[in-house]
Amino acid sequence: MIIFNNIVTEHTYRPVQAVFGLWYSKVTMNVLVLYRPNTEYRSAVDEFVRSFQQRAADAYKIELLSVDTREGSVKAQLYDVMQFPAVLVVDDQGLMQQMWVGENLPLIDEVIAYSRA
Repeated sequence: MIIFNNIVTEHTYRPVQAVFGLWYSKVTMNVLVLYRPNTEYRSAVDEFVRSFQQRAADAYKIELLSVDTREGSVKAQLYDVMQFPAVLVVDDQGLMQQMWVGENLPLIDEVIAYSRA
């Protein structure tokens, strides 16, 4: 249980901040790309990441992980990803908001739209 300004909330709620009498929750979204580096889709993944960084690097964090590493394998299991490459939008608490899998990578505008939600 969290007590914030005499308001009792459960731990699942995000902390809120009051500005000019308005309450809002600041949630940051991260983009996670899981892939296998030794496949024919490596160049498409690299191009996607490069384009995303050019368009949205200042606003969103993008993480590129190989599923052949321990960390990448753990993330793939955590989010139940079975097909690669996979692009995931994850909030700051680790909750997946959207996932795209397979050789057809999403449009960068689609990923940005889910990152803003």
